[in-house]
Amino acid sequence: MTTLSHALSDSATMLRRNLKRMLRYPAMTFVLIGMPVIFLLLFVYVFGGTLGNGLGGSGGLGGSGGRSAYVNYLAPGIILMTVSAAVQGTAVSVAMDMTEGIVARFRTMAIARVSVLTGHVVGSLIQAMLGMAVVTAVAVAIGFRPTAGVLEWLAVVGILAMIAFALIWLSVALGLVSKTVEGASNTPMPLILLPFLGSGFVPTDSMPAGLRVFADYQPFTPFIETVRGLLMGTPIGNSAILAIGWCVLIALGSYLWARQLFNRDPSPR
Repeated sequence: MTTLSHALSDSATMLRRNLKRMLRYPAMTFVLIGMPVIFLLLFVYVFGGTLGNGLGGSGGLGGSGGRSAYVNYLAPGIILMTVSAAVQGTAVSVAMDMTEGIVARFRTMAIARVSVLTGHVVGSLIQAMLGMAVVTAVAVAIGFRPTAGVLEWLAVVGILAMIAFALIWLSVALGLVSKTVEGASNTPMPLILLPFLGSGFVPTDSMPAGLRVFADYQPFTPFIETVRGLLMGTPIGNSAILAIGWCVLIALGSYLWARQLFNRDPSPR
């Protein structure tokens, strides 16, 4: 068996392990999916009428303002929030492995080291994509009406998978650097806040100047604008290029960071 096939076989084994753990403890998955759904319902039904009036029927969002326009504006941001919530569970799972001693046992076994991390990454990617599908279905049920065709939907799935992959590797690194499981549950929290501080809930041109600069240049704004443009037919500009660039930068940097943390000499936690 070649080194590559050995690594793939071990990664598949670790993936099965992580999927079985998700099935055995479904509460975490329900919580991670439930939070974006709650935000979706809260903002659409409590704030949607007022915020949607500020949008009007502009931007290709449909309707003449109000709740119908706002749900079309909001849904892409909530879908991206689902990724941010899912990666929190990844950091917790990685930290649990590191603190409960199972990784120390894996180190003594004849398995590819990279498989331990790739099992977490692929399992979390599956969980995140399923979570986004559920949130999208809920959004459609309450009035979200995307105008995307087949090609646009395929592009949306591709860009969401890229974003999830990049953020999951970041969460793996955050889980490895955390000293406790509790710490790992807190370190990814800023990722959940970034859609609020971007164009996820309101257009950035409605923000104060200083906050608008941050909102325009942080990664979630091009992520959201790319997904929104593909789903609703609104202008994307250079958002897709920026989104792909951010994905490559975050994924590569996080992978190298995670590998360095995982391969270091084990230290007491």
